[in-house]
Amino acid sequence: MCFNQGMDDLARRRELITCHAGGGVPRTFLLPGVSVICSPTTTEPLSDVTEPTVAIVAQGAKETALNGRTYTYSAGQFVITSLELPVAGHVVLASPDEPFLAVVLKLRAEKIAALLLETAPAATDPSTPADAMPTGIAVSDASPALLDAIGRLLALVDTPRDAAALADGVEREVLWRLITGPQGATVRQIGLADSRLALLGRAIRWIRGHYDETLRVEELAALATMSVSSFHRHFRAVTSMTPIQFQKQIRLHEARMRLIAKPEDVAGAGFAVGYDSPSQFSREYRRMFGASPSRDVPDRRPTVEHRLVHRARMDEVRRAVATLPDKQRAAVLMHKYEEMEYAQIAAVLNCSESAVKSLLFRAYESLRMRLAHMA
Repeated sequence: MCFNQGMDDLARRRELITCHAGGGVPRTFLLPGVSVICSPTTTEPLSDVTEPTVAIVAQGAKETALNGRTYTYSAGQFVITSLELPVAGHVVLASPDEPFLAVVLKLRAEKIAALLLETAPAATDPSTPADAMPTGIAVSDASPALLDAIGRLLALVDTPRDAAALADGVEREVLWRLITGPQGATVRQIGLADSRLALLGRAIRWIRGHYDETLRVEELAALATMSVSSFHRHFRAVTSMTPIQFQKQIRLHEARMRLIAKPEDVAGAGFAVGYDSPSQFSREYRRMFGASPSRDVPDRRPTVEHRLVHRARMDEVRRAVATLPDKQRAAVLMHKYEEMEYAQIAAVLNCSESAVKSLLFRAYESLRMRLAHMA
């Protein structure tokens, strides 16, 4: 069993994370929604699209950049990411003797909502205005109570029978420490279906699912049940970007992932994510990633360890796709794997293009929920 008594809170977290980190694998999934990160070296900036999570750092330091703003967090601190955001992150303090160590917990809206419902009004902070503007990313110091709860959650990995009975309860305690902590207002908004954060999240998920289409801010505002001016203001306050800038970053992240798989098809990657002009795609790609598409990706091909992790994740994705209703599954397979256009899918399924988009939206939402623990 990976636990020694008499150590301080952070030392216990370090021991537990080190014990459970997979050898050579940068991120190891332990329990549903719970993973640990271990990096023995500093890393180059890596672009990704996050999901709502909290990461508690036990050792080392990391930086995450959102549209030019950098957030630095180190041992004894936690970082909250409240929405699906295009970011670039890299470890800035790590060594083989003292690797970067962190534990990541998926912030699931339904669990936060249930806790808020059961604990109201105790979960409400009277010092925080009800209409307080949430933040996309926030860093705070971790309290001893939060570190203690995280440690007990990790310790359950050693005892699967106990984990089956106790993990949900300990996760609730972690969420409670967050709700009543310095970033409680943001965490509460993740769980409230009608909060600004949840409404913006609805629009962001649409952008992520339709990044290759023309974006109409009026339609996004309606989806978020806001006026256009209010939607613009709140979207920019949380993401630090306009909706158009956000879509552009999502497009470029997706293009980069396509180039990792097929580095020789630069023009095809740009066209697939919505760019009609190869020169515009190359120019905006270089501005965001610091190198042209043809020069950026070859040096970033996955290592053997990354390919093994990717293969295991893809197997789980395929199993999740197999559980979808027949029409949703067929739409996903044609859209994602055969790269068919909406009109082509509509012809095969004998339905309208809008019906195809609806099928895909529901399917991707189901997959997102089912595969949340992989985030």
